[in-house]
Parts: sequence; structure tokens; C-alpha cells
Amino acid sequence: MTTSVLSDLKIRFSKAIAAAFGAEYTSHDPAVAPSKDAKFGDYQCNAALGLTKKLKQKPQDVAAQIIANLQVDDMFEAPTIAGAGFINLKLKLSYLESQLAKMQKSDRLAIAKVEKPDRVIVDFSSPNIAKEMHVGHLRSTIIGDSIARILEFQGHEVLRLNHVGDWGTQFGMLITYLREVYPDALTKADAIAIGDLVELYRAAKKRFDEDAEFKEISRAAVVELQAGGSEAKLAWQLLCEQSRREFQKIYDTLNIQLEERGESFYNQFLSDVVTDLRKTGLLQEDQGALCVFLEGFSNKDGQPLPLIVQKTDGGYNYATTDLAALRYRIREDRATRIIYVTDIGQSGHFAQVFQVAKRANWIPETVQTTHVPFGLVMGDDGKKFKTRSGDTIALKSLLEEAVTRARADIETRNPEASDEFKQDVAEAVGLGAVKYADLSQNRTSNYIFSFDKMLALQGNTAPYMLYAYVRVQGIGRKGEIDFASLDADAIKLTQEPEIVLAKHLLQFAEAIDAVSEELFPNRLCQYLFELSQKFNQFFEQCPVLQAEESERISRLSLCDITAKTLKLGLNLLGIRVLERM
Repeated sequence: MTTSVLSDLKIRFSKAIAAAFGAEYTSHDPAVAPSKDAKFGDYQCNAALGLTKKLKQKPQDVAAQIIANLQVDDMFEAPTIAGAGFINLKLKLSYLESQLAKMQKSDRLAIAKVEKPDRVIVDFSSPNIAKEMHVGHLRSTIIGDSIARILEFQGHEVLRLNHVGDWGTQFGMLITYLREVYPDALTKADAIAIGDLVELYRAAKKRFDEDAEFKEISRAAVVELQAGGSEAKLAWQLLCEQSRREFQKIYDTLNIQLEERGESFYNQFLSDVVTDLRKTGLLQEDQGALCVFLEGFSNKDGQPLPLIVQKTDGGYNYATTDLAALRYRIREDRATRIIYVTDIGQSGHFAQVFQVAKRANWIPETVQTTHVPFGLVMGDDGKKFKTRSGDTIALKSLLEEAVTRARADIETRNPEASDEFKQDVAEAVGLGAVKYADLSQNRTSNYIFSFDKMLALQGNTAPYMLYAYVRVQGIGRKGEIDFASLDADAIKLTQEPEIVLAKHLLQFAEAIDAVSEELFPNRLCQYLFELSQKFNQFFEQCPVLQAEESERISRLSLCDITAKTLKLGLNLLGIRVLERM
């Protein structure tokens, strides 16, 4: 197993810099990156520019000393210096061929697991009980799943947490309303459908906002629930179970694995948050509420903004729950990296929660906390994606529509196929298209939801990627090829399209590393899109089945490694491939 070329090269340059200029330069940034222009080689080191002032030497002279101490002859041709001390490197064909052979022989494409695994928590999806999952939950669910898959592939220990909204004022409100209009729902399982429950929730919210007496009774019901009242607790459990089963149908459809640990789980720890914050001296009383005044956050009057930890009525809020959850994840789960995948509107909230936890010394230096924000899903009108009536679009309906549209396309292209085949392809293409369309965007941006674009066979889409994989399987069927029996050591690269494809295949590990560090799944999508393009160019310019025997085996191996890379890469995005389309 090997590490990525880029990570290996960074280590080698760091060693060369330290050897050339002394141990104090060991941590100097080696400034190594893939070359943006192939005419300068495959990788470039710009470290000389950053060292020239410190060393009071010309950048070209600094670069020459780095090269004199650099050990890369097993991978690269002799390094060259260009311009203001840029060190350019070009991969040896022999190295490319040997690495491709390793990739073909390995079920992990020769990508090594990390030496020191982290214990990572990925907090994602997080729907609310008594509400349907809607299009707004799509991004958190599939971005979080992809990040978890990539970290798991690297060998990290990942706990996938679903922080569902299963506690708080909305339950008092809903229980109070159901006691009036549908008491059976509070004592009998599945007394009402989830769709009806959603409508009843809306009605309860309207009453809560407009009726002062109803609001007071609802708050009393919350107190009853928090105190463990048997009737209120049974009602709460029934509502949670009903919603949970509906959520699971969505997760099963999307092939998402999650461990539920809702807001209610942390209820028992909320008073400890207040007690411990008081001990730190951070807690202050303001108009009857207990809060921590934040640094760097101010209200419209320029006064420090408070993060309320306990309200004037003694109740707690989201911030208290998130502080309790963060402490639990560090102390009990022993997480070393905690990732929260929520919409960009919560960025300020998490910045505040992290600040309070750090000032209270609850986050050790060995623990990394990260908010992974994402933008909105937009309609064609450039506004938040909703139905014509203005309602939020149910995620279940959206996924069903994607599969239906994919099925209609298959009926047109392959009418003679069996119903079972058509449905299997429709589900893989439809669901894969929805996932890929989202993941291929820079997550911090809003994007326009378009079935036509995401289901297109051309462009940066899941169908384009799936078709590239299917194309290789078609080559295997046509030539009656057993890819597993190919001699990987027979790979010889002679034509430019072969070399271009080979170099891109070696960058797969770099794409995975980039996503695990920066948490932008679109980096992997872009890699796979470019891989599909380079494979199609290779296939069009280099005969495979019609080639001479030695070239034929080598090119079939290139096809096989490409297919394995596409399959693994799409799997890391939560998308399954098809053998035929």
C-alpha cells in the first residue's frame, strides 16, 4: 500500500529543506502542488521563494540546494529549476507503470489507511420529530454521509450521529393540541398517518402563535414531559417512533447509515452545563437569564452579544443542548474530531458554541471541532425550492420523482428490457443523479435544482459517470475478458492519452485526502468527472480490443483500473454503479 504522490512528495521536500538549511526549517511549508500546466511537469515546489528572504540568497540558489538534498529519483526524472526558483518534477513512466500494477492488484487501489486513526463524529441529517423530511434535509444527509464514507475508507473510527429534534416546546404544543382534537394519537401507535401528523403540527403551531391560553397550557405540558409525567412521556414516545420509522424509509432509500441520538439524550446533562459554566466565572445573569457574553459578537447597539444558556423561566435552549452534546462527545465518546453538517445559517450559532466551550476549557488542543456549512437548494426562479403552493418540498416526493423520470428515460432507450432491470437502473440513476448534483456543487453555494440537468448523459452528472463505468463492462463482455486474470505487470505506457489517463489515476488518493482535510466532496466529484473525460479520450484515440496483444493487455488493464476507480469513487459519494444501462 502507498500514500498519495503529493503527500509523499511533501515529506521528501520537507526532509530536503531541513537537510539543506538546518533542523529549524523542518516545519517550513514545502509548498508542493500538482502543476497547473503540464508543460512544466507534473508537480511543482515553490518553497524557494518563501525561503529566499530568511536565507538572504537568490531563489534559484535556494532551489539548487534543495534539489541537492532531494531524494526522488525512484519516482521522478531529474528535477529542473524554472523562473524565480520553481522546482519542476516529471513522473517517470516506469514509476507510473509500477503504481498502476499495484492499483490493479489491490481492492483499495493501493491506497494505504492512515497510520494514526482519529475517532471522528459526523453530526448530520438531523430532522425534526412530527415533521416530514424535506428538501432542506437533503444536503446535510448526503454531504454528511459522503464525508463519513471517505473518513471510514481512510481507516478512521467514525460515529455517524443523527441529532434529531425530539425535545422542547414543540412537543408541549403538539401534545396539548392532540389532547383536544385527536387523543388516540397520544395513546395508540400509528393512530394517524405521518402526513396528517404534519398538518396537525402546523395547526398546533398556529394556535400556539395566536392563542395565549393555549401557549400557557403547552408550556405546562413541556414541564410535565421534562418531569417524566407518564402520559406525556408515552405520547412523546409514540410521536417519536412514528416519525423515526418514516425517517428510516428515506435513509433506506438513500442507503444512509446513522445512529440516532436526539436532543432528548442530553436533557439530563443540561444542568451540569450551567453549574460548570458558573464555576468558570463565564456565566452572568442578564434580565433574569443566565448567559455568557461573547467576544467578537455584538448587538446593533455595539454591546457584547449574550449566548443564553438558561432562560428566565428556567428552561434551556439549543445552545445549552449543543454545549452538553459537545462535552459528552469529547468526554464520553472520546472524539478527536467533531464535524457538524448544517445549513450556512447556523454558522454564527456554532461559532458561538465553540467559543464558549473553548473559553470554558472543555475542548482540549487535541480535539478539532468543525462546522461544515452548506447553501440553499433553489428553484428555477432563483428562490428557495418550494412547491407551487409555497410549501416546502417533501424529500420523499423529490426522490420518487427522480426515479420516475429516470424510468421514463430507460423506457425510451431500452423498451425491451425486463421491468426488474428497468426499475433497478431507474433507482440507481435517479437517486445517484440527485446525490451527485448536490455533491458536485461547492457546498457553501446555493444551487438550482434541475431534474433535466442532473439526469443528462453529458456533462458533470452521475449518468455520465455511470456510463463511463458501464462502457468498460461492455468492453469486457464484447471481448469476453476476465479482468481479474490480466497481468498487471504487463502495463506499458506508450501513447500520450494513456500517460494522461495514468497520471490522473494516480491522483485519486490525493482527491480523497483533499476531501478528508477540507470537507468539500465536490473535489472528489471533479476528480471523477475529469477521469471520465480522460478515459473517453483515451478510448477514442487508443484501440483496445483491436490492439496488438501486448498493447491490448496493457490497455485493458487501464480500462479495468479506471472502472475500479470510478466504482470506488462513486461509492464514497454514496452512489452505486451499474453493470449495464
